Amino acid sequence: MGKERSESGRHSGQHLGSDPDRPGDALRDLLRVPPGERIDLASYDPGAVPAGPGDKAAGLTATATTGQLLAKLQERLYAAGTAGDRRRVLLILQGMDTSGKGGTVKHVIGHLSPAGCRIRAFKAPTAEERDHHFLWRVMRELPGSGEIGIFDRSHYEDVLVARVRDLAPRARIRRRYGEINGFEESLAADGVTVVKVFLHISYDEQRRRLLARLDNPDKHWKFSLGDIEDRALWPAYRKAYELALERCSTTAAPWYVVPADRKWYRNWAVSRLLLEHLEELDPQYPKGDFDAAECRKLLLEGA
Repeated sequence: MGKERSESGRHSGQHLGSDPDRPGDALRDLLRVPPGERIDLASYDPGAVPAGPGDKAAGLTATATTGQLLAKLQERLYAAGTAGDRRRVLLILQGMDTSGKGGTVKHVIGHLSPAGCRIRAFKAPTAEERDHHFLWRVMRELPGSGEIGIFDRSHYEDVLVARVRDLAPRARIRRRYGEINGFEESLAADGVTVVKVFLHISYDEQRRRLLARLDNPDKHWKFSLGDIEDRALWPAYRKAYELALERCSTTAAPWYVVPADRKWYRNWAVSRLLLEHLEELDPQYPKGDFDAAECRKLLLEGA
């Protein structure tokens, strides 16, 4: 597939020509999974460019510009948090291996101040975590007031890996969808803006990225035999993701499907989604509880 926008697939070309930088257009409206909709990931083109910049050069420029806007809004959110504004943002990144969760954190969150971010990558549960409810370890890592939290994998592993690897009875996994929805609705009610992003990568693109890791000794640490084992389970993982997207895309916490075969587009789309949510929050700097003019006078007089 070339650099042109894709025009095939129900969810690849239907928004061709939309420009989320134009007033009235929002990328989240284009990429959102509507509540209750049946999901067939085969109808979503992982290499699509459904809106926004049409090539890599434009995408890199747009991402840099968006990063500057994100940094300003993050500072305002953090400042508001110091004055009692309890609102915060939680960005959840999910996707197949090599879909770019870590790369997204690097290229999108890298624009933000570490002081206002809380980044957590979830691995296989520890013995302590297995002794608790599956949401326990996630609750401990939620962002505080004024913060942006980023989850590289999340509580969804307990309906994804657990389903594919038969780590829990199916009846328990089915209950977890409802528990997740209730949990996320409670977060939204408590001032947390939940932004859930599925980084949608193709089977062939994953092979290319795994081969690139094998060809570069400096990337061997990112490769394991488990990556090849999981590729054999690709259909099962796709089904697990389809179920998670269907059952857990709610009004309070919708899912967004981001085409991830093109890294530059993935980075732009996630940064744009985050920007749109922060703009809607419109956090404001708190007013000082002092007389600025009087303080300036005191300093000039030698205080």
